[in-house]
Amino acid sequence: MAKKKRAILCVDDEKIVLDSLQEQLSATFGDEFEYEIAESVEEAWEVIEDLVADGYEMVLVISDWLMPKVKGDKFLIDLHKKYPNTVKIMLTGQADPEAVKNAMENADLYAYIRKPWKAEQLIEYVNQALKELGLK
Repeated sequence: MAKKKRAILCVDDEKIVLDSLQEQLSATFGDEFEYEIAESVEEAWEVIEDLVADGYEMVLVISDWLMPKVKGDKFLIDLHKKYPNTVKIMLTGQADPEAVKNAMENADLYAYIRKPWKAEQLIEYVNQALKELGLK
């Protein structure tokens, strides 16, 4: 039986952040997941739709808060409405405390990590979330 295809998506308007996240995640989890990146919320929805259409399960989304057009808390809340089982982590250097509270209350935010982040901390949160999902 084929293994279920699972994906992790990182959303940030800074390419250097996305590259770093993708590198840290793939170095830790190898080919266990498909790693995708998006530089905007619009692009994130396109990536999610494509992945789901290709039979992937959206396991985890790591999103910045301060992005053009749509803020991360709004994106994560919308994501939660459509994919309630997807783990959501906010990674940001300048989130408004109200936005974090909003995401925790309305998007079932798993974790909030401040930039600059430590790879070990990020990986620890991801590992914990995957264990809770029964994927580790």
